[in-house]
Amino acid sequence: MKLSKKEAVFQSEVLTRFELFKSLFLTLPFQQVKDTGTLLPFFSTHCEVGVEEHRSPEEIIDSFFAQQESYQTEASKLDLLFRIVQYVERQVVLFDAVEDSAFQAVGRSDEAGLLSAIFKMTENNPGLKKTVVNKLKDFSVRLVLTAHPTQFYPGAVLAIINDLIEAIKANDIPNIHLLLQQLGKTPFINKNQPTPLDEAISLAWFLENVFYKVASEIQSFIDDELDIDTEHVKQLIELGFWPGGDRDGNPNVNAEGTKKVATLLRTILFRCYYRDFRVVKRRITFRGVEQYMDNLQDIFYENSFNPVAHPKDVTAEIVTNLKAVKKVLKEDHNSLFIDSVDDLLRKVLTFGCFFTTLDIRQDSSILRQTYEFLITEHAATLGVPLNFLDLSEAQKVAAITFSEQDIPLLGTEEALVKDTLEVIRLMKPIQLAGSERAAQRFIISNCQQASDILCLRQLFLWSGWNKDALTIDFVPLFETVDDLTRAADVMKSLYSNAAYASHLQMRGNKQTIMLGFSDSTKDGGYLMANWSIYKAKIELTAMAREYKVDLVFFDGRGGPPARGGGKTQRFYASMGKEIENDHIQLTIQGQTISSQYGSLDTARNNIEQLLHAGLISHINQKPGDTLTDHQKHVMDQLAEISHQKFLALRQDPLFLKYLETFSPLKSLGSINISSRPVKRNAGKELRLEDLRAISFVTAWSQLKQNIPGFFGVGSALKWAEQNNLWKDVLNLYKTSGMFQTLIDNSMMSMTKSNFDITTYMKDDPEFGAFWLTLYTEYETTKRYILKLSETAKLMENYPVERESILAREKIVLPLLIIQHYSNKKLKNEALDPKIKDAFAKLVARTIFGVVNAGRNLA
Repeated sequence: MKLSKKEAVFQSEVLTRFELFKSLFLTLPFQQVKDTGTLLPFFSTHCEVGVEEHRSPEEIIDSFFAQQESYQTEASKLDLLFRIVQYVERQVVLFDAVEDSAFQAVGRSDEAGLLSAIFKMTENNPGLKKTVVNKLKDFSVRLVLTAHPTQFYPGAVLAIINDLIEAIKANDIPNIHLLLQQLGKTPFINKNQPTPLDEAISLAWFLENVFYKVASEIQSFIDDELDIDTEHVKQLIELGFWPGGDRDGNPNVNAEGTKKVATLLRTILFRCYYRDFRVVKRRITFRGVEQYMDNLQDIFYENSFNPVAHPKDVTAEIVTNLKAVKKVLKEDHNSLFIDSVDDLLRKVLTFGCFFTTLDIRQDSSILRQTYEFLITEHAATLGVPLNFLDLSEAQKVAAITFSEQDIPLLGTEEALVKDTLEVIRLMKPIQLAGSERAAQRFIISNCQQASDILCLRQLFLWSGWNKDALTIDFVPLFETVDDLTRAADVMKSLYSNAAYASHLQMRGNKQTIMLGFSDSTKDGGYLMANWSIYKAKIELTAMAREYKVDLVFFDGRGGPPARGGGKTQRFYASMGKEIENDHIQLTIQGQTISSQYGSLDTARNNIEQLLHAGLISHINQKPGDTLTDHQKHVMDQLAEISHQKFLALRQDPLFLKYLETFSPLKSLGSINISSRPVKRNAGKELRLEDLRAISFVTAWSQLKQNIPGFFGVGSALKWAEQNNLWKDVLNLYKTSGMFQTLIDNSMMSMTKSNFDITTYMKDDPEFGAFWLTLYTEYETTKRYILKLSETAKLMENYPVERESILAREKIVLPLLIIQHYSNKKLKNEALDPKIKDAFAKLVARTIFGVVNAGRNLA
């Protein structure tokens, strides 16, 4: 079969080069590396043949060792399996680097959505150019980095990957060889569980080495294309940050840690400024700028290396001095080197003294607990009914008076209550150090009623904040299917509340609403989760427009389609007229950060695509993106059929037991990947509602079954065909960007599935029928998705991405076989404790490798 042009480039630039550079591993001067590298191809082929023949992991591995005379003791077998895991881990890193180095030649997306395409449209169209400029005045993209553990490369390995990318681009074989040696000596796992500060330091690497430069470059590109003066720049690319601020379900986050993270972000930013300033200083050696340059030297140096306990926001002072330097250069020195001053000025206008907005997040139950503590301990002065939490919602709203009192901490508070009250107070000095943009949002997880938000506002007013200076945005997070259904009613109650309306007016009449995807998938299945969020956006938009509120949607989306990721830019480009889309805000996490924003090329491409998506949905919206009433009715029916299918699976008594038995779910809690526990209520028996969505999706992906990304979709499409709705569904796929993206993302999940690996489970006396239920739905979904997309194979329309996925799956197949083999061994109660511990470590190590290779894993 003839390859397409992009497939041919991918073959030569990625696959062939990977095989070439992979051979360098055999030359590394490490003990037993050559032996492992020589055996690995035989082991990989043995695994591939065994999977094709539907043999169990035990049969595959036992038959392999039966052919190896040198590995007959349990210790020698384990030693080789560990070395294979370590070898494959490093092959994954090499593949990442080779693929990223070829990004300009291949691209990882079939989208043409870059800003240059829009600017080309405006070249001979002054009216369109004016439309774009006006749109940019009230448009932004905010990327919020979270520490959710969906990618496990430590910072040192990320740095090696970036150096490898540059060495491979230059075809610098000696340097590549040295970097592979470094990689061989660099550990891939944490000895200890990371703290929230550790996570912040890890993610700050991306802020310092990627976003600082890329955000400025894109802003400069836009300003130049549209003739916008630097001093009139409106910030288009915003950054948000959760490590150290997100305490929802994470008892390891506290106010002291939040303070340390805020200090860290500010210090790193000033060191970035100082590095840039030194370049400026080397060039601008003219008369007339001495005092301004001395002032800037003092500000940048002192804030970089001698930070004080209570710093102030000095953005205005920096800007004043930089503008003064510019003025002298223009008037007296022919604007010599003015571009370098402009570049630094643009960065200061973008990042201020804060770098990225530190979001604070806590669950509504903890906020209610805090409120109850205060009204109980200070009943005489606050005058709130002691039975407040037992009141009806209307009575609660009426009982909140928004009185201003500075209630001191008593020292008797429980830890979470104390932390809530401390962080509310801490947000004020953080704002003083970096402006209100440093920490201006408090996100309420599991928000179920208007009183959750109103009570939080009252907590601020009881903690030293004043109504007329309450520079905080209260952000409700709606996530479950039920919460999404009630979201519009909750917001109507808020918008019609006089006190809250007054607060909104003070905040520019702008309301941010967060819609979480992960838990809604776990709650209602893939199709229902997608449709519930889409419907909620329509209803919330209508409500905001009725009350003339400027609505901003903040999407809590993980990397994989099962958690709302996939082709995110296409999702935003397909928002119809019924959905506000002036601002794009989304979480990025784990492997999404490293795979899509880990290098300058990929970060620029992905940020540009998001900017393009928001602009194109405004200036060139497709008619099919606004669904008709009939199309919505069809979607309602599809989502409901899918939901019922998923609920039946969830309610099967074997559901969690199957996941615990065959997947490494329990091992996720024992590996040092995150400061956050794998599940809520950590000390209690596992319940599905307590299991974190990331752990849920990761466990399924290790089985290569990826249930959260497709289950129920096939049944819904089959029902449509049987009920004479196939033409309607086909029309939806061809005209609605939202529905097409939803289906195409599901294809991605299915491409990363491989039921052949677990076919042996069909004969299990307890779980065989359950496995068959999963497999049958996979086959049904595959059949109908191919029919709907009119293709012969999954992701046929995305050949490069498909080849990338298949290449990665081939690399990690040995890890999956080793993992399933080790997991089965752990079930043997008679196993020697030392051997059992070794198998447990093997499981953990394979999880790392499979997740790192997955890049948007499910």
